[in-house]
Amino acid sequence: MDKVKVLIEGYAKKIKNGWLASSTTTLVESNSKKIIVDPGCNRKKLLKKLGRNNLKAGDIDFVFTTHNHTDHILLTGMFENAKVLNDTEIYDGDIQVEHRNTIPDTDLKIIQTLGHDQFHCALVVPTENKTYVIAGDVFWWMDDEEQKTDYESLVDHKDPYIKDEKAIKESRKKILELADYVIPGHGKMFKVEKK
Repeated sequence: MDKVKVLIEGYAKKIKNGWLASSTTTLVESNSKKIIVDPGCNRKKLLKKLGRNNLKAGDIDFVFTTHNHTDHILLTGMFENAKVLNDTEIYDGDIQVEHRNTIPDTDLKIIQTLGHDQFHCALVVPTENKTYVIAGDVFWWMDDEEQKTDYESLVDHKDPYIKDEKAIKESRKKILELADYVIPGHGKMFKVEKK
C-alpha cells in the first residue's frame, strides 16, 4: 500500500530584492521504494525532516521533479543513491532512458501537466482508499494569499508565471478529476470537492 507524507509545506513570499521560497517536499513510499518529490532548496530543513522520519539521503531510491524551477530542484543531487525522474526521463548517473510515465517497480503514474512550465508533470499516488496528486506548481499560492479551493477558483487561479493559459486550465481540470487530495507546489494540501 502506497503512503504519502508532506515533509515540508512549500512557501513563497516576496522579500526586498527577490523571494524567500522553497517547494513542497513530499515523501512517497511504494512497494518498498522511497521517493522524494521536489526536494526544494532548504537543505537544513530537509535533512531535519528526513531525520525525523528515520531516513538519510542515501535511503532514497528516486527523486521525482515536477518541473525544472530551482526552488523545486536545487537539492536533487544530495540523494546519492537515487535515480532522478523528470517529465519524460529517468537519470541513473549519466545513463538516461525514457520512463513511460511510471516510476519503476511502483504503481505510481506520471501525468503531463503543462501550462506553468512547458515540461511540467505531476505524480498520481493511489493509496488504500484515496488518490493523491502531487501537483507541483499547477497549483500554488504565495504565503500572504488566500488559498481558495473551490473548483472554479482552482481552475481560474492567477499565476504570474503561466506559460500557457489554456494548457494550465486543462492540467488543473485533469488533476481535479483524478485526485481526492492535491499537494500543491506551495501551500497546504487540500481535499478535492467533487462536482
